[in-house]
Amino acid sequence: MPIPSRLSSLLLIAGLASPVVADDTDTANAVFAAGCFWCVEEAYDKVEGVVSTTSGFSGGEVANPSYDQVVAGGTGHAEAVKVEYDPERVDYATLLHVFWRNVDPFAEDRQFCDEGPSYRSALFPMDAEQRRLAEASRQAVAERFDREVATEISDFEAFYPAETYHQNFYDKNPLRYQFYKSACGRSERLEEIWGDEAEASTPP
Repeated sequence: MPIPSRLSSLLLIAGLASPVVADDTDTANAVFAAGCFWCVEEAYDKVEGVVSTTSGFSGGEVANPSYDQVVAGGTGHAEAVKVEYDPERVDYATLLHVFWRNVDPFAEDRQFCDEGPSYRSALFPMDAEQRRLAEASRQAVAERFDREVATEISDFEAFYPAETYHQNFYDKNPLRYQFYKSACGRSERLEEIWGDEAEASTPP
């Protein structure tokens, strides 16, 4: 992302150094890559039933990567967000609805002003049901627009949280975040694609 301070080297705290995997608690997890993870956190934090969001990396081969490593390329990871949610209040299908309306599904290896494979859009289903719903949703988007969708679907393997500096960035640094988001043209492109549905946090 085009903000120099994002490139600052920060140490991972011990609690953020281990991969996050699915568990059997009362909540469920989902992982989405839609470009800048700051923006994806903001979108999902608005969804009723979402318990927490964590910015990080998924889809690659390198364990515990730093932000600098990921954006430099070679790790295979994409910027992603882990969404912890309460299935009694919101389902995965609704989270998919939010995902699509916060992403440019036709952009390959980029999102908005951010370029490179680390900014690709991707879904990382954690089980067979999430994969079924993810594939059905991608097909629905392709049929709606009658064009090929670039968003990849890859089985979830691991999620590595980003440095503390990146967590809840939109809330902790609102002026700098809004400057980035505006300069990147994210909202304008989403409106061009989705119209009144752009940046939705719930289905209509």
